Amino acid sequence: MENLLKISNLKCGLIFLFLLMSITFFGQEKAESELSIVKTMNDADLNWSPCPAFMPEGCSIAVLQGDPAKRNVDVYFKVPANYQIPLHYHTSAERMILVSGELQVTYTGEKSQILKPGSYAYGPASKPHSAKCGDNGPCVLFIAFEEPLDAFPFVEEN
Repeated sequence: MENLLKISNLKCGLIFLFLLMSITFFGQEKAESELSIVKTMNDADLNWSPCPAFMPEGCSIAVLQGDPAKRNVDVYFKVPANYQIPLHYHTSAERMILVSGELQVTYTGEKSQILKPGSYAYGPASKPHSAKCGDNGPCVLFIAFEEPLDAFPFVEEN
């Protein structure tokens, strides 16, 4: 009985080891085939596109990595000096780093925060927020979205 138990434990251990090696092997293949990316906000090959229609003219977005229709997309978001970003929300959480300018960000129910170059900010999914770029513009913000890229105007109910 004791020998049967040892053999059973050995089989379970071998199966676990095989699964672990398979996961490592297949995960490594994808990592080896994917290329690294380095971009700056001034790269000539960035494709700057207009923001959604509810944003005032002058706002633009450049996709850095990923597909905006899929999960995990990184973008640069750029607005000129003194630009007011209207109250809006995203279905995804946002992880942001201000690259240039000075940006005052206000999330509904919270006090305004001033972002300076190098500042990190986290925005919860579906939480309405607005912002204003200072007069040291343009403001360029790196944003990492967990879910597909979207933005919706937020209309406050009276």
